[in-house]
Amino acid sequence: MATGILYIVATPIGNLNDITLRALEVLRQVAVIAAEDTRHSKKLLDHYGIETPLMSVHDHNEADQVGALQTRLQNGESVALISDAGTPLISDPGFRVVRALQQAEVEVVAVPGPCAAIAALSIAGLPTDRFLFVGFLPTKQQARRSALEALLQERGTLVLYESPKRIKSTLEDVASVLGQQREVAVVKEITKAYETVRRGAALDVLDWLQQDQHHCRGEFVLLVAGAPESLPAIDPAALRALRLAAEYMPLKKACGVVAEITGLPKNALYEAALADNADKA
Repeated sequence: MATGILYIVATPIGNLNDITLRALEVLRQVAVIAAEDTRHSKKLLDHYGIETPLMSVHDHNEADQVGALQTRLQNGESVALISDAGTPLISDPGFRVVRALQQAEVEVVAVPGPCAAIAALSIAGLPTDRFLFVGFLPTKQQARRSALEALLQERGTLVLYESPKRIKSTLEDVASVLGQQREVAVVKEITKAYETVRRGAALDVLDWLQQDQHHCRGEFVLLVAGAPESLPAIDPAALRALRLAAEYMPLKKACGVVAEITGLPKNALYEAALADNADKA
């Protein structure tokens, strides 16, 4: 008996009309659909009159469901894997399923379609020739700032997902660590009635978010321009402040403090401090 195929099927991220004809065909023909939230996915299936059975595969049971999926596939049944919205595995469950079934020599086929990260990148007005998908940053501020510090030298556009609860605090950290004038774009509610793109300096976009509580509602993609080719010049007053701060705390912390006050990028201050120390040597 031929082994079935595991289809990775992208579904709409908002507008139900964004599903592909191929996706509809696959969802109708497979033996079962593995869904992140069966109640949520049933609304999509009902909309298109698809009666294929659903089974639950999410973060908390993914490892346990691999065996059941493998048995079905090896018995010749094909399976579609979908997430709540967009392309599965992109900040969604499914990696362990795909990896395990590929190792079991099951054929895995992509049925491409909507993806919030790519859709946002296409309308953000930031460089697209090189980008890094970051997904969700850590929820704790210290860990989040550390993650941003690791991205200080990244030249490509950063693409992040964020919740309405944390969009302001994350943008505050972006402004603090990467610089208040670093260009960013907030893209919210993609493909929905209130789709919005707001682009500008990090501090200006943060100010826009704070102006109206409605600006912080919805589902967000946050895009951040990559590090500039050349770092901005550090004026003498900022350098003096950095020297003074470095007398009382570690250099990296001093750079963070001065960045907070001046709005200059933390990496630019750090490079300036290293150059200043070299000149004194």
